Amino acid sequence: MKILVTGCNGQLGNEIRKIAGDYPAMSFIYTDVAELDITDINKIDEFVTANPVDAIINCAAYTNVDKSETEREIAYKVNVTAVGNLAEIAVKHKAMLVHISSDYVFGGTSYKPYNEDDPVNPQGYYAITKFQGEEAILKTDAKAMIIRTAWLYSEFGNNFVKTMLRLGKEKKELNVVFDQVGSPTYAADLAKAILDILPEYNTQGITIYHYTNEGVCSWYDFARKIMELSGSPCKINPIETKDYPLPAPRPHFSVLNKSKIKCTFGIAIPHWEDSLKICLKKLGSSESF
Repeated sequence: MKILVTGCNGQLGNEIRKIAGDYPAMSFIYTDVAELDITDINKIDEFVTANPVDAIINCAAYTNVDKSETEREIAYKVNVTAVGNLAEIAVKHKAMLVHISSDYVFGGTSYKPYNEDDPVNPQGYYAITKFQGEEAILKTDAKAMIIRTAWLYSEFGNNFVKTMLRLGKEKKELNVVFDQVGSPTYAADLAKAILDILPEYNTQGITIYHYTNEGVCSWYDFARKIMELSGSPCKINPIETKDYPLPAPRPHFSVLNKSKIKCTFGIAIPHWEDSLKICLKKLGSSESF
């Protein structure tokens, strides 16, 4: 199986690169914006014509939630236009598409974990573009898997874990919201799940799945655990969302129900605390935060 990975310099793309050697039956072509502009459908067509692939894993996304409110053009191009382009090219070249979406497509006002077919209600421009990206795929005849995830972190790029580690060294105490609840997701676990599932995915048409690590916590709980496991004396204070205003709204509850992906493919998903320990160990040895 030959696989094109777009957005390879991001958190998920880097994690796929790290474990690619564990999948000898797969070969990978890694691209980011410098190698392939996925907002230009003609360039994708030329690239895939010259480099035929069986699957495309789209790890590219505009993920700055707050900047999306003002940088709307680029957010739309990357999160909507590019996704539609990849779906059309996948159809044309008979390749499968795996696309990563977000818990932000939901309104965040639920009291129970969201199922894949629950009504969406995106708040804020980032959330809207992630939902529109899903719609762009659904309008095509692609063989595709849309995976919604949440609270992604890794030893690569910018994320909450690395930010907390850095601030924990600089500050004696930090204020973190306790009224936003979700499930942290270690990008390495998501990368493994995708590559494990890919050869088994035989469904025609488009299917949506949810994937995060097991367990539930608030950002406050998450921050406290990061400090505890890293040995930082930094004190974490719980605050309400209203006391930390940001340009874009955040979902107060974005726990995703993962029963569908677990039952369909028989995969085991690690608990977020166990995966956090692994990531912190890697970060501790690399001193990259």
